[in-house]
Amino acid sequence: MSYVDGFVAAVPNANKTRYIEHARSAAAVFREHGALQVVECWGDDVPEGTLTSFPMAVQCQPDETVVFSWILWPSRSVREAGMPKVMSDPRLQADVNPMPFDGKRLIYGGFDMLLDE
Repeated sequence: MSYVDGFVAAVPNANKTRYIEHARSAAAVFREHGALQVVECWGDDVPEGTLTSFPMAVQCQPDETVVFSWILWPSRSVREAGMPKVMSDPRLQADVNPMPFDGKRLIYGGFDMLLDE
């Protein structure tokens, strides 16, 4: 079964174009190292919660938008082999392709896929 890396971040609205450029560059690198698909979603209907919510989780500020992303891998073993290559790829180093958001508020995790219909 496929494996998914999921991400949630708060991106300054002023950085939307830079974020798209960053994401395109990163997607090419991920795909070169085994990912099947990279999906980036700009928040459109992401309500504030009272106990939990995406905006609360990433401490989203009024001038930011929540971004929801995932990377689809064929398997965890492909992800485990590919991720170190992605992280060390010179095209994704901070001095070449800096993240246009606060990486300290990025939430991420790896997930075994249970259902794909």
